[in-house]
Amino acid sequence: MKNKQSNEKFTVIVGLGQTGFSCAKFLAKRQQSFVVIDSREMPPYLLAFKQLFPDVLVSLGEWNEALINQADELIISPGVALTEPFIQRAIANGVSVISDLDLFCENISAPIVAITGSNGKSTVTELLGEMAKAAEKNVGVGGNIGIPVLDMSDDHDLYVLELSSFQLESAHSLRPNVALLLNISPDHLDRYDDLLQYQQAKQRIFHDCDYAIFNREDALTNPMIKPKKAAISFGLDYPKADSFGLITENDTSWIAYSDQKLLAIDELKLRGMHNVANVLAALSVGYLLNFPMQVMLEVLKSFTGLAHRCQWIASINSIEFINDSKGTNVGATVAAIEGFSSTLQGKIVLILGGETKDQDFYPLISPVEKYVRHVVLLGKNTHEIEQVLGDSIACSRVLTMHEAVFSAFDVAIPGDCVLLSPACASFDLFKDYKDRGCQFISAVGELQLAYENNDD
Repeated sequence: MKNKQSNEKFTVIVGLGQTGFSCAKFLAKRQQSFVVIDSREMPPYLLAFKQLFPDVLVSLGEWNEALINQADELIISPGVALTEPFIQRAIANGVSVISDLDLFCENISAPIVAITGSNGKSTVTELLGEMAKAAEKNVGVGGNIGIPVLDMSDDHDLYVLELSSFQLESAHSLRPNVALLLNISPDHLDRYDDLLQYQQAKQRIFHDCDYAIFNREDALTNPMIKPKKAAISFGLDYPKADSFGLITENDTSWIAYSDQKLLAIDELKLRGMHNVANVLAALSVGYLLNFPMQVMLEVLKSFTGLAHRCQWIASINSIEFINDSKGTNVGATVAAIEGFSSTLQGKIVLILGGETKDQDFYPLISPVEKYVRHVVLLGKNTHEIEQVLGDSIACSRVLTMHEAVFSAFDVAIPGDCVLLSPACASFDLFKDYKDRGCQFISAVGELQLAYENNDD
C-alpha cells in the first residue's frame, strides 16, 4: 500500500494480459513498485506473472477501486476502455492515466513510424520493417503486431509500430515522425458508440506527427489534425504530384510515383488490389524515410505477406484455398473479396462467422452478390449474418472448421477460390485468429490428402 509520506508514485497496472505483463517487467527493471488489478479471475498471464513477481499484489475478479483510489497513476491495457466508469472516476479525482505506449515513447529517442487502419496494418508494418532492414537500418518492429512496445530493446535507430484504436485512445506521448492511416471501415462497434467515435480514435495517430500519410480514396483517413510538416496521400488511382498510385497502360498496371512507372503489379508476390494499396502505403513511408527506391522495389518482389492475412494455402482440383483468418471485420472481408475477385476465373466460396462485435453486415451484400458463389457460416452469431445475406446468396451452416472446409470444397468448381475471411472475432470457437487460421490450414491438408487418395 502507498505510504502517504513517500514521494514514490503508487502505480496500478490495469489488466494482466500481454500488455500488462510487459508493463510489469518494464517497471520492475526500473525498480518502480506497482500493483496489478484485473476483472477476470484467471487472466492469461497470471501464472507467468506470479512466477516472476511472487511478492507483488494482484487483485482479481473485479476492478478494485480501493486500490485505484490510492493510485497516483493507472497504466491502462488496450483491452480496457477509457469509458469504464471506474477509470472516469479516477480521472475526475486527478489520477494520471497512461499507456504502455506512453512509457515507451518517454524512454526512447529514435524516430517512430506509427501505422494504423481497420485493415492491412500488420502487412504494411511487416513490409516496412523488411524495407528498413534491406536499407540497412537497425529497426524495431512491434506494437499490435505481436511484440509489445516495452518488450523491444531501446537500441534501435528506427521503430515501426502497428497501433490499434485501443492503443491510440490512451496514448498521450506519441509523437511519430511519420503517421500512416490506411483505411477506416466499421469495426469494434461493441466498444465505440458509432463510426465517428471509432474514426476519432484512429485519427489520434496524427497528433503531434511530423508527416501524415492518408488514403486519398478514403475520406475518413484525411487528417483532421494538421501535421507539423506535410500530409501526403496514396491511392489506387493515378498518382497525384509527389505521391504514389497506379498507372495503367496496355492492360498492365504499374506502381508509380508521380508520373514515373516503378514496378508492374504482376511482379508482386502479394496478391489482390487491397495488397497493392498496402504496397503503395509502405512505399510512401519508405520514401519519406529516404530508403533507396531500388532497395524497396526488390523487397516488394520477394515479400510474400503474413500468415493468416490473405495467405495462399493450397490448390486442390484447380480450387485455391486462401487463409484470411485475420479478416476480423466486415471491411477486411470486403477488401479480400474484391481484391481476389479480379484474379479469379471463377467465383469465391466464402467461410464467414464468429463473434460479430455488433457490426453492420450490409456492406457485404454487394460484393457477395457479384463475386461469391456460396457462403459457409461457422460460429456463434451465424444467424445474424444469414439474416442479412440470406436473400442474396445461398448459405449453409456448419459446426466445425473441418466441416466448413469440406463443405466449401463440395460447392466450389475448378477456377473458384475457397476464402476464409470471417469478418468476425474468433473467440467463440478458437483461442484467437491464429488458432482459427491454423485449424483451416489443417483441414485443407486433410482435404488434400483425402482428394489425392480418392484420385488414386
